[in-house]
Formats: sequence, C-alpha cells, structure tokens
Amino acid sequence: MTIQTFLSVDTIFFTLLNYPMSYLEFFGTIFTGWSVYLAAKNKVITWPVGLLGIILYGFLFYQIHLYSDLLEQVYYFLTTFWGWYLWLKPKSLADTDTDNQELKVGTLNRNAYYGYSVAILVFTYLLGLFMTNIHLLLPAYFPVAASFAYLDSFTTILSFAATILLVQRKIENWHLWIVVDVIGIWLYYQKGVAFLSLLYLAFLINAFYGLGKWQRILSKYAKKI
Repeated sequence: MTIQTFLSVDTIFFTLLNYPMSYLEFFGTIFTGWSVYLAAKNKVITWPVGLLGIILYGFLFYQIHLYSDLLEQVYYFLTTFWGWYLWLKPKSLADTDTDNQELKVGTLNRNAYYGYSVAILVFTYLLGLFMTNIHLLLPAYFPVAASFAYLDSFTTILSFAATILLVQRKIENWHLWIVVDVIGIWLYYQKGVAFLSLLYLAFLINAFYGLGKWQRILSKYAKKI
C-alpha cells in the first residue's frame, strides 16, 4: 500500500456493522483519542501522541470538506510544539520560586474570561464568513463549498481557545472542550464519519473526567496555602 492510498478516505481498513472504516479515520481517531486521555491525566506525552492524530485528521477533514477543521489541525500542529515545550520547561510561566516545580493548574481571572468570550464570538463570525466563500476565493484548492461553515468555524475557534488554555493548564479548557464535543458528536455524524462522532462522545466523557481531575488538583493546591 502506498502512502497516497493509506491517506485516502476511500481506502477501507475494515467494515463494522455496515460502516466502512478507512485507515485514515481509524488511526487518526486512535492517536487523537489517546492524546486527549493523556491530557486529562495531565501527562506531557499527550503532545507527541497527539501530533500523529493531527496529521491524519488534516487529510481526513480536507477530503470531507470541513475546511475549518482542516485549519484547526494546522493550528494544533503548531501549538503542539508550544505546549510540549511549556509542559517540559515551564519555569518562565510557573507561579513558583523553585526550579523544580512544574506549571500549575490554574483558573482564568474575570478580565481574561470575558476577553476570551468576546474573541471567540468575533473570530467565529470572521472565520465563518471566510469559509462560506472559500470555494469562490480559492477554487483550485477548495472546489467544493464548505459544509456547515459557521458551526464548523465556531467549534474551530472554541478549540483554538481551549488549546491555548490547555497549554497554560487553565481549568477552563475543559469547559470549552465540553461544548466542542457536544457539537462534534452531531456534526460528524451528519458528515458520515460515525466513528469520529463516537470518538467525540468519548471525548465528552473524557472532558468531564479531565475537569473533575483538574478540580481535585486545584483543591490540593488550595489546601497547601
């Protein structure tokens, strides 16, 4: 099998309950799911594992015309290296006076919370407007109109914000992931990638798990003060 064949959404790995599973969807889902679980466990290995899923999902989303999600994978690719670095060597951002203490789980202050909220709404509108017309602006690269342009843009911008908060170990990242996952369950089912939709159901459960685990970490910090 060639790389080009492997990366085609039409190359079927196996069929389960009459659902044709491509190599691309299966392995992208495995690596992405594993990465999200590791993030909930607060493990730094989440970043290199996630990188593999990001690359595979980039090819998948292009082929099913979810262009905002494709842009999202490019963003994830870049921020993965940022997050990986900060989780390994977080001293410049850590609220600590010792060299060995890692970047702590924390929360956003009120101004940052409102700032993120406004930015999410503004950038969702701008990205949605662009994606609505991307097949007219760049027909050579995007010959088919984007599907669910504004909804896809909303989950993309939410994911951008959530990733930044995850990198900074802010607990609010899980709040945003919960919204992304609820929408993703429906959206990917509508696009005919049922396994990906099922993955987002697992993501939703994992997001609640991650939120609970990080809340317990915050409680431990509070008890030490």
